[in-house]
Amino acid sequence: MPQETELKLELHPDDLPQLLAHPLLSAQPPRRERLFNTYFDTSALALRAQRMAVRERRVGRRTLLTVKTAGTSVGGLSRRGEWEAACRPGRFDFATLVDDEALAQQLTRVAWQLVPVFRTDFTRRSWQLSHGGAVVEVALDEGAITTGNAQGNHRQAILELELELLRGTVDALLELAHTLALGPQGDVGSALRLLPAQQSKAERGYALFTGERPRPLKAAELALEASWHPVQAFQAAALSCLTHLQANEAGVRQRGADGTTPDPEFVHQARVALRRLRTGLRLFRPHLPPRFAAHWAAEWKALAAELGPARDWDVFATERLPHWGPDAGTVPPMAAPSQALVHWLVRQRQAAHRRAAEAVSGAAHALRLLAFTRAVLALPVPATHNADLAAWARNTLRARHAALRQEARRAQRMGPEGRHQLRIALKKLRYAQSFLASVLPPRGLARSTAMLADAQELLGQLNDLSTAQGMLASVPAGLADGWVTHWQAELAQQLDTGLLALPGMERALLRTPTPWR
Repeated sequence: MPQETELKLELHPDDLPQLLAHPLLSAQPPRRERLFNTYFDTSALALRAQRMAVRERRVGRRTLLTVKTAGTSVGGLSRRGEWEAACRPGRFDFATLVDDEALAQQLTRVAWQLVPVFRTDFTRRSWQLSHGGAVVEVALDEGAITTGNAQGNHRQAILELELELLRGTVDALLELAHTLALGPQGDVGSALRLLPAQQSKAERGYALFTGERPRPLKAAELALEASWHPVQAFQAAALSCLTHLQANEAGVRQRGADGTTPDPEFVHQARVALRRLRTGLRLFRPHLPPRFAAHWAAEWKALAAELGPARDWDVFATERLPHWGPDAGTVPPMAAPSQALVHWLVRQRQAAHRRAAEAVSGAAHALRLLAFTRAVLALPVPATHNADLAAWARNTLRARHAALRQEARRAQRMGPEGRHQLRIALKKLRYAQSFLASVLPPRGLARSTAMLADAQELLGQLNDLSTAQGMLASVPAGLADGWVTHWQAELAQQLDTGLLALPGMERALLRTPTPWR
């Protein structure tokens, strides 16, 4: 089956001149083509449901029929089956085009139902570059996706760079992308906002047709193989976390024209992805190059810190303030909060979201994603090994359960600092178990995971209460009216109530056996 390996990168419009000035591109005139594409599907979108695409492309007087199948996409790098050949417009000769007999028959059965769903119309400037022993086609597409439905006609701009590997290694492809992203000066200071794109033009066209908006996505289950070396397991885990992060970045970046904040779940899921990624680096650290582990632990920790305030303000605004408003039934004997106080709280949340959006929109983040994807795929895996991933997983989790029990004992003595460390240990263990669950006996997994989740939820609630206290303490003196005093008193009372449940939870953690022996 023919397979396409390409990297899709979204380019910020303001960075287009710098990209075209890059020495690798400016050294040769590009080939220019006007590409008009029509994507077909059944009225029930049966092809989309199977993550397939059927496209008719008009190039000058020629028409090409293309079939693309479901593939994988990580860090903008996608691999999938692709067939393309000249055809007569409106003639879907899948039997001749597709050499996979079962797929050809499947497409032939629905050919009579295919209708136009959306179109893409763009100008392509392309270069063929030799780089690092590889041959890569670099294509800059500029135009639009158009479609119409019951709600009217819709249009979305296209400005993206596609790097297709014609010959050579994926490492060379990623190294070329990184070189282009560094800009014409070849340094971080002139780097371009060239962000890896998870969605193809087809996926964007379908979303435009159906009116779908970006949705927060949770982590997918990770499937490891017992025969893998721990480095291979880390690669799968790290790329899964990267996919989870990127799936939510578009939502973190989007803000209403009036400065309104996006769905809080986008930031939450992005932070979960980063916590899982950092846990993976710790979990597999014994098998990773020390410099790799140390560098990327610091990189992802810094990004998590940029997103943290946005999450804190989201929790405060959605879980605290609704219970304190004039209609909540807990109003103190005073007037409603001043408009100045309300506006200050709103501005703090908006500012935190702007910082979060900037953190996942800039050139530094684009370089980070490309460099990490390349570094993970380039990790050396022993050619021959006798690794037993299941045995390693059991031993690792036994040690982590022992460490958790030690943190529970310490938490009983140390108060807030001990609770914080226990909460961190709980998160690490939960994510570690989720990474390794597929190579471990399921018996005991559900019970252990549920216990850890309950304990983490209690400690998370206490942490949120403590964080809210700190946020209220930052209210300027001129705005801190009686409401702030009332809210602080409520937080203190809720914190005292929550602390009463701690000893029982800590004792339960001490008694809970390790689920794998």
